[in-house]
Amino acid sequence: MKVTKRSWMPVAAIAAVALSATALAGCSASSGDKGGDLTKGGKTLTLWVDTQRAPALKDVAAQFKKDTGVTVKLVVKDFATVDQDFISQVPTGKGPDMIVSPHDKLGAYVQNGVVAPLQLGDKAKDFAKVAVQAVTYDGSVYGLPYSIENVALIRNTALVPDASTSFDDVIAKGKAAVAANKATVKYPFLLGLDPKQGDPYHMYPLQTSFGSSVFAQKADGTYDSTKLTLGDAAGLKFAAAIKKWGQEGVLNANITGDIALDAFDKGQSPYYLTGPWNIPNIKKAGIKYAIDPLPSAGGEKAQPFLGVNAFFISAKSTNKLAATKFLVNYLGTDAVQEQLYKVGGRPPALTSAYDKVSKTDADIKSFGDIGLNGVPMPAIPEMGSVWADWGAAELQLTKGNGDPATVWNKAVANVQAKIKG
Repeated sequence: MKVTKRSWMPVAAIAAVALSATALAGCSASSGDKGGDLTKGGKTLTLWVDTQRAPALKDVAAQFKKDTGVTVKLVVKDFATVDQDFISQVPTGKGPDMIVSPHDKLGAYVQNGVVAPLQLGDKAKDFAKVAVQAVTYDGSVYGLPYSIENVALIRNTALVPDASTSFDDVIAKGKAAVAANKATVKYPFLLGLDPKQGDPYHMYPLQTSFGSSVFAQKADGTYDSTKLTLGDAAGLKFAAAIKKWGQEGVLNANITGDIALDAFDKGQSPYYLTGPWNIPNIKKAGIKYAIDPLPSAGGEKAQPFLGVNAFFISAKSTNKLAATKFLVNYLGTDAVQEQLYKVGGRPPALTSAYDKVSKTDADIKSFGDIGLNGVPMPAIPEMGSVWADWGAAELQLTKGNGDPATVWNKAVANVQAKIKG
């Protein structure tokens, strides 16, 4: 299933702001022991990166070469297909030394043997715990996280001035706004759905508020692929709620992501469940808004999926020592993580950088604080067997078709069969 989030889409035409010499000097100054001659494994490292982030990394790459003698070659790739290119090229020796990627690709990378564990050491504690969990697989850390993203409840403050403490209250206020502004306000609540696949990603905070999850999580926060939990009692309660919301018009299978954004931008709804990728459009439309955590619909904490963007090292890199140093001691600094925030518009994963930027960017603080209480999107390969049936069941119930328990249990059975192969 295609998850309708936009990890790699530019959020605005933000110019790349050059890092200052002082900030870059701090990268090398904080790197501690140089670890000997880093050129022994080769004098060039290749990093596959997307168009948006490449300009933000030029200066730190130059600083790394100045400090170590190792050149970091930035190769811009099409990130619609880069994960498959990485998986196919690394075994041949033609792939890069490093790649920037969403964390949910990690399971496939590990399964195909194309990434190497990353020794974060004491540096791990400097990052958001949930971000480190996201780049951890089978007990090993594989990535250097640099940003997080998640959905939240965007509220039109002109229509609803105050935040709610329950989802029922959200819907009540939404319906009241419709009743009071019949000429302009059409929808009590907006959540864009794919008309063919549904959208479990955006629906997930509603689901978790019923205590329902897709897979069980281990003590370290990673997922247990042997324990599919969609079909438990909490999942069945959520399924019943979906049908109820569909019948009441709270959810609408005909409202796509684009339609939802357009309607919110026109002031046609007081609420919109979406992510930071749509904030620039909302600002441009002149909507006065607040960013709230989604209140619980089922009595438990509403936790959105957290996406983490990270840098990974190829298992076939001939200079893993230099690659590790570049990632941990250069990209894992305030200066670089703040620079990536400036061009990407996402909360930094490095706690100190997040604390700094959130003091001056209220939207980043709102999304970030919500995300830090979210759960990582599963990176396990088994997720590839889950999305289609999960989304189809949600969509069917949103349309008001079928008995919730029957529809949900059938989807779970289909998922289990696909996982077993």
